[in-house]
Amino acid sequence: MNGPGDEEAQEQEQEQEQERERVRARAREGAGRDEGGKRRDGMDGYRDDRHSGNGNGGGGNGGGADGEAEGAVEEAAPEGGGPRGSGEGDHVDAALLDALFAQAPLGLYLLDHDLRVIRYNTAAHGVRGMPSTDIVGHRPAEFAPGFDRAELEVLALQALQDGGYVREHLVRGRMPTDPGREMVGAISFFRIVSDTGRPYLVAAVEDVTERQGALDRLDILHSAHQRLGASLDAVGSAQELADVAVPRFADSATVDLLDEPLRGLPLRPGPIDPGAPLRRVAYRSVHGTGPTGPEPGPVPHGALSTYGAPTPYSQALVDGRARLIRGLTEDEEWLSADPERGRRLTGLGVHSMIVAPLLVHDVVLGVLALYRHRRPEPFDQDDLELAVELAARGAMSIDKARSYARERSIATTLQRQLLPREPAELSAVQSSHVYLPGVVGPGGDWYDVVPLSAARVGLAIGSVTGTGIEAAAVMGQVRTALRTLAVQDLQPDELLVRLDDAARVLTDEQRGSLPAGAETLPDGLASCLYLVYDPIGRTCTAASAGHPGPLLVGPDGVPVPFPVEPGLPLGCGDGCYETRVAELPAGSVLALYTNGLMSGPPRRPAGRSEGWSDGAEGRGAGGRGAAGRGGAERGGLDEVLPVGPGDGRRAVLQRVLARAGEEELSRLCDQAVYALLPERQREDAVLLLVRTLGLPDDKVAVWTLPEDPAVVRTARRLAEHQLAAWGLEELEFSTDLIVSELVTNAIRYGKSPIRLRLINDRGLICEVSDSSDSTPHLRRAKSTDEGGRGLFIIGQLAQRWGTRFARHGKTIWAQQEVPEPGPEAPPEVEPGGGGELPG
Repeated sequence: MNGPGDEEAQEQEQEQEQERERVRARAREGAGRDEGGKRRDGMDGYRDDRHSGNGNGGGGNGGGADGEAEGAVEEAAPEGGGPRGSGEGDHVDAALLDALFAQAPLGLYLLDHDLRVIRYNTAAHGVRGMPSTDIVGHRPAEFAPGFDRAELEVLALQALQDGGYVREHLVRGRMPTDPGREMVGAISFFRIVSDTGRPYLVAAVEDVTERQGALDRLDILHSAHQRLGASLDAVGSAQELADVAVPRFADSATVDLLDEPLRGLPLRPGPIDPGAPLRRVAYRSVHGTGPTGPEPGPVPHGALSTYGAPTPYSQALVDGRARLIRGLTEDEEWLSADPERGRRLTGLGVHSMIVAPLLVHDVVLGVLALYRHRRPEPFDQDDLELAVELAARGAMSIDKARSYARERSIATTLQRQLLPREPAELSAVQSSHVYLPGVVGPGGDWYDVVPLSAARVGLAIGSVTGTGIEAAAVMGQVRTALRTLAVQDLQPDELLVRLDDAARVLTDEQRGSLPAGAETLPDGLASCLYLVYDPIGRTCTAASAGHPGPLLVGPDGVPVPFPVEPGLPLGCGDGCYETRVAELPAGSVLALYTNGLMSGPPRRPAGRSEGWSDGAEGRGAGGRGAAGRGGAERGGLDEVLPVGPGDGRRAVLQRVLARAGEEELSRLCDQAVYALLPERQREDAVLLLVRTLGLPDDKVAVWTLPEDPAVVRTARRLAEHQLAAWGLEELEFSTDLIVSELVTNAIRYGKSPIRLRLINDRGLICEVSDSSDSTPHLRRAKSTDEGGRGLFIIGQLAQRWGTRFARHGKTIWAQQEVPEPGPEAPPEVEPGGGGELPG
C-alpha cells in the first residue's frame, strides 16, 4: 500500500511526462527541414529522419538525442506560438537555435542540471572526430579526462546554482583525439531557464592554445628580465637562467660555462674550440635542482667536460647559432660523436632539445641546453626564438658577473699589495693575521704592525668606508699616513688627531672619487684603532677613532678588561681621543678585528642550548662589564660575559682565545674564522692576533747622570763595560761617539734628570733622556762652523735615530745594527801533535 509521499511522487512524475509530450509535439510541428527532407541536427551536419526509426525525430544520435534534450531545445519558445513580434512562430525559433549551434565559431555545450551534455556543436577542435554517443548524455570529465574535473565542476555548479557568469576561465588539458597536444581553452558558463523554470547551463569553449602560448612566452621573458642580473656571481646567474626555463618552458635545463667568465678573465674572441673544457655550473629539472640523483644530467654538476664534434653543442660553440632538434631518436648520427652523452639523453627519455650559445658581443661564454622528456610536445620554431632570447639575457647577466669578478679580483689584488707583508720577527710581540675579502667586493679593511724605537711596537687596525678599488686606494693612503706618523713615536691619541687632519684633507681632495658613503659626514672616512706596546715596561697604550676596542685575554686564557672608548671616526674633525693604558703580563693575547668579522649572528655550536648568547658586534663594545671576573673558569665564559647587544660574537672569540697559551696564533686565527664565519661573509674581515713578550732585564742597562760636563767620560766608560758584557766590542768606537754627543747635548741644552739607557734588542739602541722639550734638528754645518756636526755624525754611525717626546721631556735615540756572529774558528793544532785535533 502506498503512503502519501508515494502518491505525491507519482503525481509529479505524471505531470512531468505530460509536459514532455507537449514539448515533443511542438518540436514535431516546428522542426525545420531542408529541401531533401533531412532535418538539421544539433551538431554541425545533418541527420536523415527517414531512417531514424522514430516518428518524433528524437533518436539517439547527435545533438538533442533524448527527449529531455529536445524539450530543452524547444522550451525556450513560448507555448502560444513564435517569439513575440517575429511573425514566424516556433519554426523560426528552432531554425535560429539550429543555426546558432551550426555556425557558432565557439564550441557550445548545453548541459542539464546534472551537468550532462544534451546538445553540442563541433566548433571546438577537441571533440572533432569523436562519436556523438561518447559526448551526449555524458559529463565533460567523461569524454575529456585530461582536464581538471574538480575545477570545471565547481565553476559549472556555481554558475548553474547562483546564476553567475563565468567568463573566459582558462583551463589546460589534453583531449582524447589529440593526446600529444596540450590544449588551452577559455571557457565561459552562463545559466538559462526554460518557461517551466527548469535551469540549464550553456558552456562556450574557445581554443586559445596559440594565443596563450605566445602570452606564456612573453611571461617567461618577463620573469627572465626580473630575475636575471640580480646575482653578481656567474654560477648564481647561470642557475637563475635554468630556474627560469624549468618547468614552464623545458623539462630540464643545463648551463655549461668556459673558464673565463668563472674566473673574471678577459673574454676569448672568435670561435671556440669544440675540445675546450666547459664546467657544468647549473642544472634544473622537473625532478629538482642540482645533483639530486646519482646521474642528474649528461655531466655531473660542477664537473668539467668536453663536447664531441660534430654535435649540436660543438656547432653552437663554433658559429654561435642555436640548434633545434624536434625529434631526438637513437638513430641520430651526431649521437655517435658523443656516445656517452647520447646514452644519457636517450636514457632520460629526451625527445626534443634546443642548444643555444651564450653570446655577449659575439663572444661565446658557454652553452644553454634545454630538454623535453616529460611533456610530449616537441620544441617548435617559436620555442627556439624564446630560447635565443633567454640565452641572450642570461649571457648578459653572466657577463655582468664576470666583469664584477674581474673588478673584484683587481681590487683584491690592489688591496693585498697595499696591506703589510709578513711582519718581521720582533722581540716585543708575536703576531698572526687573517684577511678575508667580502663576496660583494673588497673593502677598505687594513691592519699594520709597526716597529718603533726602544723595542716597542705599534699595532693598528681600521676600515675605510665603501668597497671596491676606490676603497682599496683610500685604504692605502690612510695606512701610509698612519705608518708615517707612527715612526715619529707619537702617542696614540696625538697620532689619531693628526691622522684625522689627513683624512679631512683626503676627503676634500678626492670627494669626487671616494667610495660610496664616504662623502657624507659625520660618518667619516675611516675608523682606526692604534695601540703601542712597550716590552720593557709591559704596558699597552691605546686610542680609538670609531673602531671597536681590542679583546684581551691573559696568559691563562681568562678575559682581561681593556675598555677603549671610541671617538668619532677619522675625517670628522673632532680632534679629541681618549687614551687607555693597561699592564699586560708576558704571554697575553690581544685580538684586533674589523666589523666584518662580527657582522651577522654568531654560529651556534652544536649541542648548545637556546640560551646561548647572541647578537651582532656594535661600535665601542670594548669588552666592558667583565671587570673583576678574571678568576672565572675557561669553560664558563658564557656566565662571566654580559649577554647583550654586541657581546655575543666577542664571547665566541673569547672562547676561541681561551686556549691562547696552548695554541699557535695562526691556528687560533683559523679557529676564530671557523667559529665566526661558517659561510662566506659579505664584508671584508680582518683579525690580528698579537701575543705580548717581555724583554729580559739583562738586555737593558739604565744610568742616571748628573748635570756635569765631566760625566761624559763616565758615560762612555759605563757604555764600554756594558758592551763588553754583551759581547758587542765591535760597536765600542761608534757607541762612544754616540754616547758622547747625546750626553753632551743633554747637559748643554737639556734639563735634569738626565738618563742614559742601552737596549740590546735586534739592534743596539742608545737613548739619552732629559726634561727639556727642545727639539734637536739635523743640519749640514759649514766648513767654518765650530759645531753643529754632532747629529750628522750620529746619522752616519747609526742605522736609525730620532726623538721621542713624553708628557714631560724628550728622549733622543740612535739604533745601530748588531753584527751577526760569524762562524766559529776551527781549533788550533798543538805543535808536535802530529796534525791531529784534540779529543
